[in-house]
Amino acid sequence: MEKSIGVVGGDLRIIKLIEMLTSDGYKVYTYGLENSEELLNIDGVEMCPTIDEAVKYSKVVIGPIPLSSDRKNISAPFGRNKLSIEDFVKALKGKYLIAGNIGIKEELDNNKVQYTDLLKREEFTVLNTIATAEGTIQIAMEETQRTVHGTKVLVMGFGRIGKVLAKMLDGIGADVYCEARKNEDIAWIKAYGYNSIHLNNLDEHLEKFDIIINTIPFQILDSDRLDLLKKDVVIIDLASNPGGVDRKAAREKDLKVIWALSLPGKVAPLTSAEFIKETLYHVLKEL
Repeated sequence: MEKSIGVVGGDLRIIKLIEMLTSDGYKVYTYGLENSEELLNIDGVEMCPTIDEAVKYSKVVIGPIPLSSDRKNISAPFGRNKLSIEDFVKALKGKYLIAGNIGIKEELDNNKVQYTDLLKREEFTVLNTIATAEGTIQIAMEETQRTVHGTKVLVMGFGRIGKVLAKMLDGIGADVYCEARKNEDIAWIKAYGYNSIHLNNLDEHLEKFDIIINTIPFQILDSDRLDLLKKDVVIIDLASNPGGVDRKAAREKDLKVIWALSLPGKVAPLTSAEFIKETLYHVLKEL
């Protein structure tokens, strides 16, 4: 019996994943990837003219990471036409969706669509932080005129990404400070040997940093806090929409802010695709 799977939208990670799936014997039906030249000559890939055609041959459909960047349309940078979330969900009725940062639980539930959010799978998110951290350090090196070695770097948030970032930055000689609001996180920051800053005391430290990396999905760096920064500071915001920085205020103050979303798909699409595939197969076994 033919193994088939539907794939709708996505970035270069998803294209690399499709290549891997066809190598494993899958027939892949796609929509929203029409402008990908890589997929044109791959046996086992069927580019479908409609979303309904792409999803009808399989019970499982793979979507992008993130599912949507604007909360209106599916993320499909290689697609010819926009695909609204509403039309996407209608086409998925009775299917099983595997995507990342899904964020439309009510719509899916109303249309009887079961789903797995890859970014809530521990095995995927932990591995994914590696590419995110490497990509962030690459940006820091490109956007500052200093070496990262010896530079005072603030990592805001001590979750998965914050932990991996701090370790890598420390490994290349940065003077690493980590901000957190939980006392237990402050204790771990001290245990790892980094400089710790509690959120309540953040303001009194902000003026010292050359690079600030935010991982917190809430606006921490508001207009008042931006006034406390060095004028040549480089701010890299990794947080999903709306981000952790008042970008409008930053522009008005002529501060450099890089909002770096979906870094794994940009800096390490092949490795990221391997992580997606590994997690995908875990999910399929569980189903």
